[in-house]
Amino acid sequence: MAPFKLNSKNLSQISAEGEVKVPTYQRDGAVKEGIVHIGVGGFHRAHLAVYIDQLMQKHGITDYAICGVGLQPFDSAMRDVLRSQDHLYTVIERSAKGSSAHVIGSINSYLFAPDDREAVIAKMAHPDTHIVSLTITESGYYYNENTHELQSEHPDIQFDLDPVNKKAPRTTFGFLYAALERRHQQGLKPFTVMSCDNMQKNGSISRHILESFARLRNPEVAKWITEQGAFPNAMVDRITPQTSATDKTALADNFGIEDAWPVVTEPFMQWVIEDQFSDGRPPLDKVGVQVVKNVHDVEQFEKHKLRLLNGSHSALGYAGHLAGFKYVHQVMENPLFRRFMWQMMQEEVKPLLPEIPGVNIDEYCNTLIERFSNPTIMDQLLRICLNASGKIPQFIMPSIAEAIWVTGPFRRLCFSTAAWFCYINGVDDSGKTFEVEDPMREELQAKARAGGTNPAELLSIKSLFGDDLRSDKRFLQEITTAMEDITRDGVMKTLPNYID
Repeated sequence: MAPFKLNSKNLSQISAEGEVKVPTYQRDGAVKEGIVHIGVGGFHRAHLAVYIDQLMQKHGITDYAICGVGLQPFDSAMRDVLRSQDHLYTVIERSAKGSSAHVIGSINSYLFAPDDREAVIAKMAHPDTHIVSLTITESGYYYNENTHELQSEHPDIQFDLDPVNKKAPRTTFGFLYAALERRHQQGLKPFTVMSCDNMQKNGSISRHILESFARLRNPEVAKWITEQGAFPNAMVDRITPQTSATDKTALADNFGIEDAWPVVTEPFMQWVIEDQFSDGRPPLDKVGVQVVKNVHDVEQFEKHKLRLLNGSHSALGYAGHLAGFKYVHQVMENPLFRRFMWQMMQEEVKPLLPEIPGVNIDEYCNTLIERFSNPTIMDQLLRICLNASGKIPQFIMPSIAEAIWVTGPFRRLCFSTAAWFCYINGVDDSGKTFEVEDPMREELQAKARAGGTNPAELLSIKSLFGDDLRSDKRFLQEITTAMEDITRDGVMKTLPNYID
């Protein structure tokens, strides 16, 4: 039997097969779009959109459907797919126990900013919009990791700061400001800006960058945002690899659905968010979201996740790719890498983490090893390695900096950083070249070529690395040795030096 093309008309046939859950709630004009989401990629569709789908399906929530927004030219692909499927898509959950499929209907519409920038501003400014959520990756925040300030001299920010361009912004913060200025003029409350990006203090950074931008445009609007705006900090977690052609074929063969862009993910899902909203919120706690009182509570969970999950992901990503592996689970099947990862978590990262009541760090580490080892996810290392300049300073370097402060062990963390420095050159241990995808690629590769096995050139990038690293002799010796050994012998011959 031929698969059914995914659209509203075919939902009844798809659900009749009995294996696939589909939305039975009303959509389109029967609901209000209380959330505008910028950056509709795989993670958003596997995380926030799934939680909202559960609220709509199980609890009859009708005020918080999602309007997706794409700002970049490449977002036209998502626009076209969602429109052709009545904004429906499939989430495929995979584990060793088997696979399941669930059609998600919480995205109700989609706006492609290059088509009509005014429509995006108007949508955010609409009274029905209570939350504007973001998954724009680290580079979308124009945040200087070293100075902790807005990159106000960046050409994109300069363009959006020019009053001539106020109706046609380019950046997320240009759009947020334009819409909030309009709401201010109309006497409305500011919408909540809710970052769902995998960044420490994502809400605080969003607030600081938007307030900084607003002060450069209109101090009065900036003051209103400061006094009445809300930017909840959050910790988000769900491994979501890139969708492949094989995933689409398997969905058609196993579940009878023809979906041009399904999402593949794991069963595990977590979201811890600070209860700070300026214009109401959906009852997220009803669907398993951990809504906590303040930023401190979020930061405790966040530190565990960023340092252990994301830090470990990065550690196996760059070294694993250099060694010739393609998928995360393949790296974890290697006994050397598996021992390296466990020892890095236990001996170097765990001692630096805060205790959280009810959380067993050893159990969390075991869960991570199990998740990384899931062979059904087929999570590509290249996905883990994307945009490292926005990841390593958050996931690895804070642990190194704290280890320097307390004179703690950090050899494996230094090895992982050295592997990234070698990865920047775009050549693996067998001599095969590959494309490095990073917004800072040109600068990084120029520094890497100039420095060779000396890390000083790369460490001189002040937007990524602090003086505490550049001036610490123990760190410099450790990372230099690791870079020399990886360059001379390759990852697999060097790795045993870092395993007890």
